[in-house]
Amino acid sequence: MGIEDYGGGPGTQSGVLVVTTNDVPGYRVQQVIGEVFGLTVRSRHLGSQIGAGLKSMIGGELKGLTKTLVETRNQAMERLIEQARARGANAVLMMRFDVTEAADVGTEVCAYGTAVVITPAPD
Repeated sequence: MGIEDYGGGPGTQSGVLVVTTNDVPGYRVQQVIGEVFGLTVRSRHLGSQIGAGLKSMIGGELKGLTKTLVETRNQAMERLIEQARARGANAVLMMRFDVTEAADVGTEVCAYGTAVVITPAPD
């Protein structure tokens, strides 16, 4: 994975703008649709757990776990965008991630925010 693979979600290619801010400069909120979320739960495979255990003894980045977390966050974002699009939104404001351990078998990642319809603000 290159550095570009460790970045944020899909950007505007999806047709839904996702931002962590309360508004989008140059746009106004025409309609608030409501909360949307994308959820996924992933378990780590045995190989990455053993590798992570060994690596934690000597220090350094756990690249296998980093890759898994990036993929998991991206999947949660994709599901968030799908839900927003299905409800008629063209943007999600105040997007956040919530990450928790799920019953000691995996990691739950939830991307959530407020689905809205935005339009360019009049000059």
